[in-house]
Amino acid sequence: MKAKIAEIFQSIQGEGPYVGAKQVFIRFFECNMHCAWCDTPRSIGDTQGGFQEYTSDELWRKIADLWSNCHSVSLTGGEPLIQADFIKTFLPRLKAAWITSYLETNGIFYQELDWLIDDIDIIAMDIKLPSSTKCRPFWEEHKEFLEIARRKEVFTKVVISNDTTREDVLRSVDLVAEIDPEITYILQPNYFDYDKGVVQKCLEYQKDCASRLKNVRIVPQMHKFLELR
Repeated sequence: MKAKIAEIFQSIQGEGPYVGAKQVFIRFFECNMHCAWCDTPRSIGDTQGGFQEYTSDELWRKIADLWSNCHSVSLTGGEPLIQADFIKTFLPRLKAAWITSYLETNGIFYQELDWLIDDIDIIAMDIKLPSSTKCRPFWEEHKEFLEIARRKEVFTKVVISNDTTREDVLRSVDLVAEIDPEITYILQPNYFDYDKGVVQKCLEYQKDCASRLKNVRIVPQMHKFLELR
């Protein structure tokens, strides 16, 4: 079995509560979404190129070369859970080596998560707001996903763009609050909208969110400011 991988590299985590943590990133190729603000368009599968195929042994050797003093291995994309069959066979290798696994996901493939979750350590779950992504809503899928993800360490993240509506933000807050109001909720300003007042928008939404959730943070994409991958 082989996985389609867009790139493998070492850097720091630029998003969410683990910002600054040193990680090995495995960027899986292909995604089921085409978010309007996608910052890794080469990984979503619009073209035939842009990936290499790796066996489990080949991927393990790449990680070993990059692992020195890292916090965790980030399984990112694209959308990694599209290749859940491969990940199912690979996660036990990380677990056996006491390497923390960090799944970055769009929070839609809940059946695949349920299949893998015993071997996953940290889940960074996006909630895809339709007014931001310009894609169809996934509220039911997100609810099912978060119910499963809460069995492990999980935080949620929403991208706030110039087009994001308060209605979508509040609906995502209700979704999280109904499951567990202590789950960390990240407002991430869209990097491409900084000159359109999106940071002020995040500050306003943070006040709304804090009335229902206990840990609401505004965290930009720090790797963009540091000019890192």
